[in-house]
Amino acid sequence: MDASEDTIRSDIVALLPRLRRFALSLTGNRADGEDLAQETVERALRHMRQWRPGTRLDSWMFRIAQNLFIDERRSARRKRDALAEVAQSVTVSDGARDAEARLTWKETCAALLTLPEEQRSAVALVDAHARGDQAQARGARAGACGAIAQGGRGGAQLA
Repeated sequence: MDASEDTIRSDIVALLPRLRRFALSLTGNRADGEDLAQETVERALRHMRQWRPGTRLDSWMFRIAQNLFIDERRSARRKRDALAEVAQSVTVSDGARDAEARLTWKETCAALLTLPEEQRSAVALVDAHARGDQAQARGARAGACGAIAQGGRGGAQLA
């Protein structure tokens, strides 16, 4: 590490209060803002050689934060859309059961979306594994998405 890298690191430390305020303004939530600020600093340090001396370090850091925030929002939207698509594909034979299954599935999807990603993945894996065992006993094949989509009630019991 040379003197210029030390200078950049100290300049980044000086920017932290402003970066945290900016991240909080983007996320609207202190915990998410802190996470965004930390991810921004990590990325800036990892790609420090891409910053050009003579340009504004604060603008570069704020752009990194903004891009990370946008990427996270897009990722969350894709996950939400995928869950909604699976929920719409649920079909049941009669109207009353169909309505009940759709309501239960929507409640399950809403509950799953409130969980942190690690817990959501764990619930999906447990549900897929349980349904795979059931399908195997019946001689059928069920994948993770298909297993969850085949019965909204089972997913709701796990949430």
